[in-house]
Amino acid sequence: MNSIHWHTKAFEELTLDELYDIMQLRTNIFVVEQNCPYPELDGKDKNCLHVFATQHGKVIAYARIVPPGLSYKEISIGRVVVDQAHRKDGLGKILLALTIEKIEEEFDQQPIQIGAQTYLKKFYSSFGFEAVSAEYLEDGIPHVDMIRK
Repeated sequence: MNSIHWHTKAFEELTLDELYDIMQLRTNIFVVEQNCPYPELDGKDKNCLHVFATQHGKVIAYARIVPPGLSYKEISIGRVVVDQAHRKDGLGKILLALTIEKIEEEFDQQPIQIGAQTYLKKFYSSFGFEAVSAEYLEDGIPHVDMIRK
């Protein structure tokens, strides 16, 4: 995976090109690919840390770290996405590991809560997340709440 660069930035540190690429990637996956018209721009990004990978100047993987109290009472990871062309490259595992590592660096070790798409439950479980809710629909997609303690 040559020329992949990892970044963690606060919202105000993002360049306009990075912000545009992040929003384009998220919209392409969460709205278009998953056929789920919902407000992708939810007002939380300005308060989050953004963890992402670029290759040849293009954002190819992304997650945001949501501070406690904004989505859940615990700190949270959200909008985890890998560009379709890179899904078999193991970037999702690297992305999640780096995001958890960044949370532990910045906020010490504490519980992390996520709202995971149900089909990814096994993936998140491999990082120590455990389901803490029954399955529910969010924007028409099955989800389950999970916590990593």
